Amino acid sequence: MNRRSYLRAAGLAGTASLAGCLGGFGDDNPNVVLGAPDRDSDVTSEDLPYPAWGQQVPDVSLPNPLSGESVALRDVDRPHVTTFFFSNCMTVCPAIVGLVRELQIHSVTEGYADEVDFYPATFDPARDDAETLRSYADRMNVDMDAGNWHFLRPETEERAKEVIQEQFGVFFEKDPQEDGPYMFTHLGLILLVNGDGYVERGYRARLEQGEGLSVGRQDVLDDLRRVRSA
Repeated sequence: MNRRSYLRAAGLAGTASLAGCLGGFGDDNPNVVLGAPDRDSDVTSEDLPYPAWGQQVPDVSLPNPLSGESVALRDVDRPHVTTFFFSNCMTVCPAIVGLVRELQIHSVTEGYADEVDFYPATFDPARDDAETLRSYADRMNVDMDAGNWHFLRPETEERAKEVIQEQFGVFFEKDPQEDGPYMFTHLGLILLVNGDGYVERGYRARLEQGEGLSVGRQDVLDDLRRVRSA
């Protein structure tokens, strides 16, 4: 099942079920450091809509609107974390970006900021321009001076769908509001990728009532440490 077919089949009804934790399968993969994740035995990476354990990230490039450079994500040559968001989100995105920010802070305070990168990609280019993203970084207490946080922004809404939804398999759909700006229904996802462009872990993120984000900071830090140390 390819990612586009999965998205058609899942649709809006499947979005909630897509926002859980990964599990494990199969034998070790020579392209990754971490072993197979713990998930149902009949589920493989090929069954998932997004690039998962042992798979390469898509061979795509996205602009960094703050630096003016284009980033080829498969060619990033050190461990990195990629996630997807929009700055007007009032639900899961602040929690996801907040978690990634905590990872960045840990990299700075523990002295390995030059060994990892963070790539939050917006799927709302109409509103998330360079100025908005700078303000968002301030609001989220991101350390832009560390040099390892790189916002990514597709040039158009069509490009966002082409790259983020069709290539990365991150479902999103505009949700008009009666009172206020439009929002998005979307999949919450954090990818931990090694320096060869292979996914070590895909963390599906959702808000759990009374418990916060379904992805634990320490779990990601432990995985990142093992990937960095390889």
